[in-house]
Amino acid sequence: MDEPTLTPNQQSSTQSAWERKTLEKLAFAALEEQKSRRRWGIFFKTLGFIYVLVLVLAFVDFGGEVAHESNHTALVNLDGVIEAKGEANAEKLVNALQSAFESKGSVGVVLRINSPGGSPVQAGIINDEIKRLRQKYPEKKIYAVVEDLCASGGYYVAAATDKIYVNKASIVGSIGVIMGGFGFTGAMEKLGVERRLLTAGENKGFLDPFSPQDPKQTEFAQAMLADIHNQFIEVVRSGRGKRLKETPEMFSGLFWTGTQSIALGLADDYGTVDTVARDVFKAEKILDYSVKDNIAERFAKRLGASTMSSFWAGFAETFGTKAR
Repeated sequence: MDEPTLTPNQQSSTQSAWERKTLEKLAFAALEEQKSRRRWGIFFKTLGFIYVLVLVLAFVDFGGEVAHESNHTALVNLDGVIEAKGEANAEKLVNALQSAFESKGSVGVVLRINSPGGSPVQAGIINDEIKRLRQKYPEKKIYAVVEDLCASGGYYVAAATDKIYVNKASIVGSIGVIMGGFGFTGAMEKLGVERRLLTAGENKGFLDPFSPQDPKQTEFAQAMLADIHNQFIEVVRSGRGKRLKETPEMFSGLFWTGTQSIALGLADDYGTVDTVARDVFKAEKILDYSVKDNIAERFAKRLGASTMSSFWAGFAETFGTKAR
């Protein structure tokens, strides 16, 4: 049989139907591809959000300590070098101590010290604040508990407390003041390097390491150190009172073990944070009032500035945002 012959109108209609179906298929394929891209985009954004959330949870302290909880020992940590830009600075310590004393539930304060010293100014501010708080809250005692090291500025702070507890192997003392530097004049002479220093004021280049040492400037610096040293000595004498058994070497910058420091009256007894809380304050519950870094500071310290930059750049790219 002969195949049916399509009329021109039928051929045109068939071709139009084919084109329409083809266009529909292409349109549906484009829509499916767009949906797929959207789903993957949502997936990666969600993944990025979860990644950020996990990092945040890793750095946030959820200790949940309640400052007004009754019958507890308040703990404040002094850890590391005492310096204005460091972990152990006066601002953080003062804020923590104020919160610890002001808390209605704290029966007493333990200042845990593990410090080689540092800035006499920062240590002096903390010392003054401890004495002020002791006068304001006479019913609350503050005891220093020394772990490994309580030297120089660390002891400057400890001397303001009611009592000092140590471990027999703790290192205590170093009651002195130091100013250090280097002199390069001999090396410069051998290398043929000439120092050209211009000043307005004869002492503006005070103790310049590239110039010969000036006896008058050295004498002036020594007098300044002696003044600060005397301040340190008076703080120790005032804080320790009659308990102190002074010797010619006590204020020479030497340091002693915990056992020796008790014998010299620089410390009072052996103890830890737990034993002081349990046996002295009769409040075994310990709440830490130390001021901690915020999340941004923790990120910066643990990951480093360059890592942080890369991280936030990836974060912005993941979430489709741009720095402005």
